[in-house]
Amino acid sequence: MSNHRAINIKDKLSKFDDLWSPRVIAVMNDYQFKLAKVEGEFVWHSHPHTDEVFIVIEGSLCIQFRDGEVQLTAGEMFVVSKGVEHKPVAKKNCQIMLIEPKGVVNTGEVQSELTADNDIWV
Repeated sequence: MSNHRAINIKDKLSKFDDLWSPRVIAVMNDYQFKLAKVEGEFVWHSHPHTDEVFIVIEGSLCIQFRDGEVQLTAGEMFVVSKGVEHKPVAKKNCQIMLIEPKGVVNTGEVQSELTADNDIWV
């Protein structure tokens, strides 16, 4: 039996509803591909040791910075450079993919009620 199976992103997204709680769907080298559903405002945070990739699958996402913001819609992506403080905001439910190294905590070094458990697979 073959292990060659496509990962269906929409199917994976249908398996959870928690907001701001990324779920791992694949690993490439030391990087994880994570799906998340987001709505409302996240917390200001940074990742001092790694860049972070945001890809919008459905909806729209604003990533705020202390000196501006970037607006993303479905099919768009943005790389937040390591150490840059940012705050994702979604006015309505938004589905995103994150690509970051294993072990990265969603709130960086900030402890918050939005800090999610790591390495949860879907």
